[in-house]
Amino acid sequence: MSTIAITEENFEAEVAKSDKTVLLDFWAAWCGPCVMVSPIIDEIAEEFGDVKVGKINVDEQPGLAAVFGATSIPTLAVVKDGKIVNRAVGARPKKDILKLLGK
Repeated sequence: MSTIAITEENFEAEVAKSDKTVLLDFWAAWCGPCVMVSPIIDEIAEEFGDVKVGKINVDEQPGLAAVFGATSIPTLAVVKDGKIVNRAVGARPKKDILKLLGK
């Protein structure tokens, strides 16, 4: 499965009401560490069909960034049943991101 661009319009359906665990990547095009993490996030989306992976551009979706308290980027949040169950701030290696997901 590929990553999904999460917006305020599709957040409810794609994240809040998802029957899968959701990994959210809060990012911006000008953020160097975000660019480093992006290919890892894409790999995880392709490798794990039981996880929905969404990317939230903080410049385009400041409301969602505020709701999640994503004041520093990249911020990764794991959401289950509409609730944040894990989060991390800053660039992380793949093994650490998988640990956030319980993999």
